[in-house]
Amino acid sequence: MTTRAREILQTVFGFSDFRGEQEAIVEHVAQGNDALVLMPTGGGKSLCYQVPALLRDGCAVVVSPLIALMQDQVEALRQLGVRAAYLNSTLDAGAATQIEQALLRGELDLLYVAPERLLTPYFLSLLERSRIALFAIDEAHCVSQWGHDFRREYRELTILHERWPGIPRIALTATADPPTQREIAERLQLEEARRFVSSFDRPNIRYNVVQKDNGSRQLRDFIATHVGESGIVYCLSRKKVEKTAEALVGLGVTALPYHAGLDAGIRAQNQRRFLREDGVVMVATIAFGMGIDKPDVRFVAHMDLPKSIEGYYQETGRAGRDGEPAEAWLCHGLGDVVLLKQMIENSEAGEERKRLERRKLDSLVGYCETMRCRRQVLLANFGEDYPRPCGNCDNCLQPAETWDATVAAQKALSCVYRSGQRFGAMHLIDILRGVDNERVRQFGHDRLSTFGVGQDLDVRAWRGVFRQLVGSGLLEVDAEGFGGLRLAEASRAVLRGEHPVMLRKELPRKPERERNARTPATAAVLQPADQPLFEALRELRAQLAREQNVPAYVIFHDSTLRNIAEQRPSSLDELATIGGIGGTKLARYGEQVLAIVMAQA
Repeated sequence: MTTRAREILQTVFGFSDFRGEQEAIVEHVAQGNDALVLMPTGGGKSLCYQVPALLRDGCAVVVSPLIALMQDQVEALRQLGVRAAYLNSTLDAGAATQIEQALLRGELDLLYVAPERLLTPYFLSLLERSRIALFAIDEAHCVSQWGHDFRREYRELTILHERWPGIPRIALTATADPPTQREIAERLQLEEARRFVSSFDRPNIRYNVVQKDNGSRQLRDFIATHVGESGIVYCLSRKKVEKTAEALVGLGVTALPYHAGLDAGIRAQNQRRFLREDGVVMVATIAFGMGIDKPDVRFVAHMDLPKSIEGYYQETGRAGRDGEPAEAWLCHGLGDVVLLKQMIENSEAGEERKRLERRKLDSLVGYCETMRCRRQVLLANFGEDYPRPCGNCDNCLQPAETWDATVAAQKALSCVYRSGQRFGAMHLIDILRGVDNERVRQFGHDRLSTFGVGQDLDVRAWRGVFRQLVGSGLLEVDAEGFGGLRLAEASRAVLRGEHPVMLRKELPRKPERERNARTPATAAVLQPADQPLFEALRELRAQLAREQNVPAYVIFHDSTLRNIAEQRPSSLDELATIGGIGGTKLARYGEQVLAIVMAQA
């Protein structure tokens, strides 16, 4: 079995060897066993069911939640010569019937289908008359009612085990903390399945968190380090999506908006452009992203705080799926925390759900405010111990300076208490700094003992103090009221002088020239002499993609083109040794690729 699996890996997919636990998973499933696979985005989950599909008799049925994901994967498989198809609402009745007949005749290796269609009596009847190799349940975290991508139909997929107990099932996800892992196993009746848990680490992603201080300008400076690269910018509201996309276009960036309020046709068109063109930046709400299989997204930027650390991990995981350097950038402030807490309290969810969402948000705020290695904190939320600082996050690359903020914290906490525990940070800062304005006088706060005691710190520094006091649990947000701050139980020890407070120093703003002189985290790794050949190969790829109306990356990944540019193969045999070039692609494109290489010799 192993020899045959390796042969398929090399001749069909163009890879010389399996990665991590791929080989063990492939062998386990190919032998007819169930599996639960937890592997990071870009870790090669798809191969874990695609190779067994080609090893076993019959067709593998892949449950996939999104149309875009199905179409991308099918197009990529067809480029490899694999007999793959999908059934979804984009097909007319005639095309769907042709695919159904191909399934019945045994002419398909893989068939992708949404859970809603799979569960219909008609489709189940179709499966009864077909030879099934295996069932693959992709994005299996959708089964969790506490998750960020819950799909009710996933709960009903136990029917696969009940009606076809002898057919192996493999459930896969890149986003599941330990409680969600247990829930997946329970809900899909995979308690007895072998569990394969890879590291959730994405070492190629650089994590960077900045404190919000004119977010539009900060995004502009960040985008300036990724000129011409594909990326995603997430915003919390539709209005902010529109405004941000418009601002980026004004800066010469090819930016497109995406949110649920847009016309469905415009959304689909913008998504198609993002997938098929180079250098497009998608500005979106979290309605965009799950199932996006574009490998060369070089950055994911969050203009606002996400709702949970799982959501943040999944959204940032859309960067660098090709294994090349990528960057995750998050811009957050205390206002984000207040808004999200209010959204939780004002929702119609039950108290248990609200409590869970509060805990998840608090975990994310802790991640933002930590002075430890961010990768260590992030992975700990998924039950993984990362043994040493990563060297590829802002806290490792530029360790934070700390200061003894005990006195400042006491002043802030005392001001919260004396003003009645119902005001937001900006009003409290006005009191501390002795600002004589109408609102301060209206409430008589100019007569408080804390009025003017904080003139030693500027507004920016005080904002950092309040934000970090919330992040460390010394202050709480009164989300049921108007977002005012109130003392937490832990603050008593600080006020009594029993507990010192060390905080991160707020970095001063950089001069304009210094901000724009930064080098991107995803700087090209090619030697200058190889760059012209790489660009010529990219142009050939773009031409082939246009001719076939498919995304460029399903022809070749950037990493494949980069290896060709570096190694400069002179024969088909030499080209066949490049990763990502299987037999079908070699036969289909080999001569054209070699012609480009020879022309650049």
